[in-house]
Amino acid sequence: MQINLTGHHVDITPPLKSYVTSKFERLGRHFDNVIDVHVVLTVEKLRHKAEADLHLSGNHIHANATEGDMYAAIDVLADKLDRQIVKHKEKLTDHHARDARRGQSLT
Repeated sequence: MQINLTGHHVDITPPLKSYVTSKFERLGRHFDNVIDVHVVLTVEKLRHKAEADLHLSGNHIHANATEGDMYAAIDVLADKLDRQIVKHKEKLTDHHARDARRGQSLT
Protein backbone atom coordinates (compact mmCIF):
# COMPACT_ATOMS: atom_id res chain seq x y z
CA MET A 1 0.00 0.00 0.00
CA GLN A 2 1.44 3.32 -1.09
CA ILE A 3 0.55 6.37 1.03
CA ASN A 4 0.81 9.84 -0.52
CA LEU A 5 0.61 12.61 2.07
CA THR A 6 -0.09 16.24 1.14
CA GLY A 7 -0.37 19.28 3.38
CA HIS A 8 -2.50 22.31 2.55
CA HIS A 9 -1.50 25.29 4.73
CA VAL A 10 0.33 22.86 7.03
CA ASP A 11 3.85 21.47 7.05
CA ILE A 12 4.07 17.69 7.09
CA THR A 13 6.47 16.92 9.92
CA PRO A 14 8.09 13.48 10.36
CA PRO A 15 6.03 12.71 13.52
CA LEU A 16 2.82 13.61 11.65
CA LYS A 17 3.83 11.44 8.70
CA SER A 18 4.68 8.48 10.94
CA TYR A 19 1.35 8.88 12.78
CA VAL A 20 -0.60 8.80 9.52
CA THR A 21 1.39 5.80 8.32
CA SER A 22 0.77 3.86 11.52
CA LYS A 23 -2.98 4.60 11.45
CA PHE A 24 -3.34 3.60 7.81
CA GLU A 25 -1.40 0.34 8.21
CA ARG A 26 -4.38 -0.77 10.29
CA LEU A 27 -6.54 -0.63 7.15
CA GLY A 28 -4.42 -3.30 5.52
CA ARG A 29 -5.49 -5.81 8.17
CA HIS A 30 -9.09 -5.79 6.95
CA PHE A 31 -8.52 -5.66 3.23
CA ASP A 32 -5.30 -6.58 1.41
CA ASN A 33 -6.23 -5.07 -1.96
CA VAL A 34 -5.65 -1.40 -1.04
CA ILE A 35 -3.52 -0.12 -3.90
CA ASP A 36 -3.01 3.57 -3.20
CA VAL A 37 -3.96 6.06 -0.48
CA HIS A 38 -3.87 9.83 -0.96
CA VAL A 39 -4.19 11.82 2.29
CA VAL A 40 -4.66 15.60 2.35
CA LEU A 41 -4.23 17.44 5.65
CA THR A 42 -5.63 20.99 5.75
CA VAL A 43 -5.72 23.75 8.36
CA GLU A 44 -8.45 26.40 8.02
CA LYS A 45 -8.46 28.86 10.90
CA LEU A 46 -9.16 26.65 13.95
CA ARG A 47 -10.42 23.63 12.01
CA HIS A 48 -8.08 20.78 11.17
CA LYS A 49 -9.31 18.69 8.28
CA ALA A 50 -8.08 15.31 7.05
CA GLU A 51 -9.27 13.80 3.76
CA ALA A 52 -8.34 10.50 2.16
CA ASP A 53 -8.93 8.76 -1.16
CA LEU A 54 -8.40 5.00 -1.24
CA HIS A 55 -8.01 3.17 -4.50
CA LEU A 56 -9.01 -0.44 -4.11
CA SER A 57 -9.09 -3.12 -6.73
CA GLY A 58 -12.30 -2.22 -8.54
CA ASN A 59 -13.46 0.60 -6.25
CA HIS A 60 -12.71 4.05 -4.89
CA ILE A 61 -13.42 5.18 -1.31
CA HIS A 62 -13.36 8.78 -0.06
CA ALA A 63 -13.72 10.07 3.50
CA ASN A 64 -13.02 13.29 5.39
CA ALA A 65 -12.97 14.39 9.01
CA THR A 66 -12.84 17.81 10.68
CA GLU A 67 -11.73 18.24 14.28
CA GLY A 68 -10.06 20.78 16.53
CA ASP A 69 -6.79 18.83 16.56
CA MET A 70 -4.98 17.32 13.58
CA TYR A 71 -4.26 14.04 15.35
CA ALA A 72 -7.92 13.72 16.36
CA ALA A 73 -8.95 14.37 12.74
CA ILE A 74 -6.60 11.61 11.56
CA ASP A 75 -8.06 9.23 14.17
CA VAL A 76 -11.64 9.93 13.06
CA LEU A 77 -10.64 9.61 9.40
CA ALA A 78 -8.99 6.24 9.99
CA ASP A 79 -12.10 4.99 11.83
CA LYS A 80 -14.38 6.10 8.99
CA LEU A 81 -12.21 4.44 6.38
CA ASP A 82 -12.00 1.29 8.47
CA ARG A 83 -15.80 1.02 8.58
CA GLN A 84 -16.08 1.70 4.83
CA ILE A 85 -13.49 -0.95 3.98
CA VAL A 86 -15.24 -3.55 6.12
CA LYS A 87 -18.52 -2.68 4.42
CA HIS A 88 -16.90 -2.94 0.97
CA LYS A 89 -15.38 -6.31 1.86
CA GLU A 90 -18.76 -7.63 3.01
CA LYS A 91 -20.31 -6.52 -0.27
CA LEU A 92 -17.73 -8.51 -2.20
CA THR A 93 -18.73 -11.73 -0.49
CA ASP A 94 -22.19 -12.53 -1.81
CA HIS A 95 -23.83 -14.20 1.18
CA HIS A 96 -27.26 -14.42 -0.44
CA ALA A 97 -26.14 -16.48 -3.41
CA ARG A 98 -24.45 -18.99 -1.11
CA ASP A 99 -27.62 -19.36 0.98
CA ALA A 100 -29.72 -19.83 -2.14
CA ARG A 101 -27.44 -22.62 -3.39
CA ARG A 102 -27.62 -24.30 0.02
CA GLY A 103 -31.42 -24.19 -0.01
CA GLN A 104 -31.59 -25.76 -3.47
CA SER A 105 -29.26 -28.60 -2.54
CA LEU A 106 -31.29 -29.43 0.59
CA THR A 107 -34.54 -29.92 -1.29
